Amino acid sequence: MHIDLSQFDNSWYNPGRGVLVRTLWHFFNALFMQNPLNPSSKLKVFILKIFGAKIGLGVVLKPSINIKYPWNLEIGDYSWIGEGTWFDSLEKIKIGNHCCLSQGVYFCTGNHDWSDPAFGLIVKPIIVEDGSWVGARVMVLPGVTIGSHSILAAGSVVSKNINPNTIYAGNPAQAVKARKIGEAAELGVRSKESGGLTQEEGLSA
Repeated sequence: MHIDLSQFDNSWYNPGRGVLVRTLWHFFNALFMQNPLNPSSKLKVFILKIFGAKIGLGVVLKPSINIKYPWNLEIGDYSWIGEGTWFDSLEKIKIGNHCCLSQGVYFCTGNHDWSDPAFGLIVKPIIVEDGSWVGARVMVLPGVTIGSHSILAAGSVVSKNINPNTIYAGNPAQAVKARKIGEAAELGVRSKESGGLTQEEGLSA
């Protein structure tokens, strides 16, 4: 057997809105979300809600965000979405409360069945639980749940569920150490006394 892309058929997939709404969103996305000249979180939140997104209180949306289908996006209270974040939301993406997504994060909810000669489409949701930090340039793949208050270090690739209160790094992302919320404050005090954190005490995200 060989891959035959002429046989690809995603007619079963329901994008959630009709052609007119999807076309309108394409232009609104380009003008107001992806446009680096629009710094206003309030305007972006207002537009996203019009198109069916669920956005909580105090959400910060930086410029140059790309969103496939906003009606598949939910963001909880006081979460931050960094520059260049790409929500490829063929399926549901749910971001919890008090989450931080750093620059250039990519959330991919769509994949292909490599064992299928027609390269069939696969879609699965992504969930980020409360208090998590997704570092710069992290790629999160379909079906992943990022556990509460976990950290993904910069450049990580995440294909499996992430345990709560744990720091992960690498490709594929692997557990590095436990996250202790009060630990950073203690290290900050020591850094002032000693002139800075050691490489072992700090972890870039």
